[in-house]
Amino acid sequence: MNSKPVLNAADVRTIIDAAEKHAREHGWAVTIAVVDDGGHLLGLSRLDNAAPVSAHIAPAKARSAALGRRESKGYEDIINNGRYSFLSVPLLDGMMEGGVPVMVQGQVAGAVGVSGVKSSEDAETARAGIAALGL
Repeated sequence: MNSKPVLNAADVRTIIDAAEKHAREHGWAVTIAVVDDGGHLLGLSRLDNAAPVSAHIAPAKARSAALGRRESKGYEDIINNGRYSFLSVPLLDGMMEGGVPVMVQGQVAGAVGVSGVKSSEDAETARAGIAALGL
């Protein structure tokens, strides 16, 4: 039987705390979502003044990154390059930059999605949260 790394509650808190710190240092009002490798929500934090819709977008970005085992920006690039049929992919509705998988020992343990500012800044914030795990 195979075994795999999983995110625990302390990992989720570490990611969210670090991502919140990064966002606050830049004055960014964002929502941060952490999911497991199946795209199930483990934690969510909506900073003051973050748009209400960001609480839906951040988990969707995270879910896309976890289930696809790649950054959600890859899907955005595919669609922007003309493969519009990709919009019909089942279960993925956050196919824009800002979702980043959490890789542990070459496996996806989960993902972080951020929404609220420019997509590149969302991804930057997600990466800052993941970096706090020291992987």
